Amino acid sequence: MGKFDVDYILLVSALILSLIGVAFIYSATYHFTDQDGLLYHQKQAIWLGAGIVLAIIVYFIPLRIHEAMAYVYYAVAIGLLLLLLFISNSGTTRWFYFGSFSIQPVEFMKVALCLALSRFLAYRRAKLHRFSTIFMGIFIVAIPTLLIIKQPDLGSSLVGIAIFLGLLVLSGMPVSRILIVISPVLSIVTAFHWLSWAIFFFAFILLLYLSRPRLLPGLVFFIVNLALGMATPVLWNRLHEYQRLRILTFLDPGQDSAGAGYQIIQSKIAIGSGGFWGKGFMESTQTKLNYLPAQHTDFIYSVIGEEMGFVGCLAVIILFSIVIFRGYFIANKVRNTFHSYIAGGLTTAILFQMAVNIGMTIGLMPVTGLPLPFISYGGSSLLFFWGVIGMLLAINRDWQEY
Repeated sequence: MGKFDVDYILLVSALILSLIGVAFIYSATYHFTDQDGLLYHQKQAIWLGAGIVLAIIVYFIPLRIHEAMAYVYYAVAIGLLLLLLFISNSGTTRWFYFGSFSIQPVEFMKVALCLALSRFLAYRRAKLHRFSTIFMGIFIVAIPTLLIIKQPDLGSSLVGIAIFLGLLVLSGMPVSRILIVISPVLSIVTAFHWLSWAIFFFAFILLLYLSRPRLLPGLVFFIVNLALGMATPVLWNRLHEYQRLRILTFLDPGQDSAGAGYQIIQSKIAIGSGGFWGKGFMESTQTKLNYLPAQHTDFIYSVIGEEMGFVGCLAVIILFSIVIFRGYFIANKVRNTFHSYIAGGLTTAILFQMAVNIGMTIGLMPVTGLPLPFISYGGSSLLFFWGVIGMLLAINRDWQEY
């Protein structure tokens, strides 16, 4: 292959998604009365241009530099998250502000975390099946995750966990090991009722017996699951009120239709009213009348559904499927393990955010505040995803290198 060969299918699909984003941000905000509302699509277009430039820069940076600097990126990202907490009086801010523009450091953290985990796992290939590897990986993920939750930004904190689990699957980690890794989460979820938790804990003990881990790691996970199951009521009470409401209204939006459940209900109405063909570009009534909240950010997919209908929603999903397929194809094709893990981890981030955002708009996922990749308004998010595209194109270019 030539040195500058480009995966045009991946590139064009991402570009079309981004242009769709600019168009529907305009449609969602053109009726705003304040001056800033009229500039949202223009700002997004500027960020798109900056994102493409970033992708070009990333494309030409030798991948060996990322390998050498992986832990440095991680340390810098941790430093930015700490700085963000330090400069915030209340400890609840997510952005650095520069005039009318803002940068969200959590987006850089996603890339840095993927690079750090990829290097760690690539350099421990002979010890991948050991629980010591899993514990170290959990430690690498836990530090930024806790800092992001502190902001608070529950949705973004889940992306790092998704990347970690995706890399474990890509590395060939046995399914039994992965189930043991995620068992603490399942313990929390099932502990809201004693019967469901008892069933889970019995299944967990059976899993330990069948997978036969060493005594120490097996005992650690046993104690952790037992402790989390008993502490779940306390953890629930320590959640922010909006976080509890998001979970409760996800299970039953109608119980607070004028409050926390309002977003999900209005999103479903908007998408459902679009029918098969949609009402037409800039013809959405839910959007114009401001019934739909966060219409240019978290719920941009609802605007697409109302204006372009089922056909438009399907077209967006097809474009995402192409990007995700090409990302995993590159991860599977490359010969260098570190590069393969990067491609797989970053593609998992795209897949996870897409699934959560779209699932959120149709009521299949709780409202987490994760933007729809390439489409939702937001400069930091757009820069991150175009940086991912640049990285994937570079990895595809050098797929023959070891």
